[in-house]
Amino acid sequence: MPSEAEPAPTANVAPAAATQIAQRPSPATAAVGSSSFVTSAVNRVGPAVVRIDTEKTITRRADPFFEDPFFRRFFGDSLPQMSPTEQLRGLGSGFILDKSGVILTNAHVVDNADKVTVRLKDGRTFEGKVRGIDEVTDLAVVKINAGSDLPVATLGSSSNVQVGDWAIAVGNPLGFDNTVTLGIVSTLKRSSAQVGISDKRLDFIQTDAAINPGNSGGPLLNAQGEVIGINTAIRADAMGIGFAIPIDKAKAIAGQLQRDGKVAHPYLGVQMVTLTPQLAKQNNNDPNSSIEIPEVNGVLVMRVMQNSPAASAGIRRGDVIVQVDGQPITSAEQLQSVVEDSRLGQVLQVKIRRGNQTQVLSVRTAELQDIS
Repeated sequence: MPSEAEPAPTANVAPAAATQIAQRPSPATAAVGSSSFVTSAVNRVGPAVVRIDTEKTITRRADPFFEDPFFRRFFGDSLPQMSPTEQLRGLGSGFILDKSGVILTNAHVVDNADKVTVRLKDGRTFEGKVRGIDEVTDLAVVKINAGSDLPVATLGSSSNVQVGDWAIAVGNPLGFDNTVTLGIVSTLKRSSAQVGISDKRLDFIQTDAAINPGNSGGPLLNAQGEVIGINTAIRADAMGIGFAIPIDKAKAIAGQLQRDGKVAHPYLGVQMVTLTPQLAKQNNNDPNSSIEIPEVNGVLVMRVMQNSPAASAGIRRGDVIVQVDGQPITSAEQLQSVVEDSRLGQVLQVKIRRGNQTQVLSVRTAELQDIS
């Protein structure tokens, strides 16, 4: 998941990157007749899909070589003149949530943008105002003033999506407006760590529907034309693999962003990895290992952040978290999910293994301030 807009095909442009199907259309049905389920789905949602163009100014760091008075005196105007600022343009997608002009997109599409322009499918353009950004889930809400009769995307439920369901991606990849691609849901609950963006707190829908730079923020639809996800990330090293934020997660975040402009995320303040007895044994058999690890299933604490809830509670590097509030913990993704679902200020009873000892520590969650 990219933290900034994905590259565009033109110079100086850097684009941003179901309800359970009762009767799934067969491939034969999809290909026969003057109209298909894909056409119907796109006709239902397509008018609500928007293109988002952004502009932002960045300040260049001057090259000391070119600014040195000695070289300026001898070489004068033959040295290049370095502009102190540069204008960057970005491109992404989004879709309209309600008739008042609320649009949902990715945070990395509009983050730090000085200007946001929203173009509707009918060609109208409006200035967009960013109402809220949540970098942790890569979601953002943009508002346009375009009257009260805008087309609205129909939202489905990602909790009912199954592997093998049809997946239709709609957006503006590489600047080609109103592009539609078709595939299936390849897998569910693909963690952000597995995708390679460990600073996010997400479980993605994985699809083989083609997603390209500029699709970011656009909808992933089911066969009924309901939004089941928000196209977000691609893997440059893997053709035909894309990832979408489940719409159920996005619904909850979008509501908070509209109301408060931000989302408060609880955190413990540890860097962690999933531990198995086999991995622990390999470590303990290594003569160069600096620490002996309990040979159990759990989450190994690799680092404790200063002034964090974990530090205040006494959690140390090398501890293995095996339970939270009586719930067994067997993976880093599971622990992250448990913390994310807790309340700010909630006291969690964290059972750890430290060497041959077992302890229960009380950890009071705090608000995550910076994910960088």
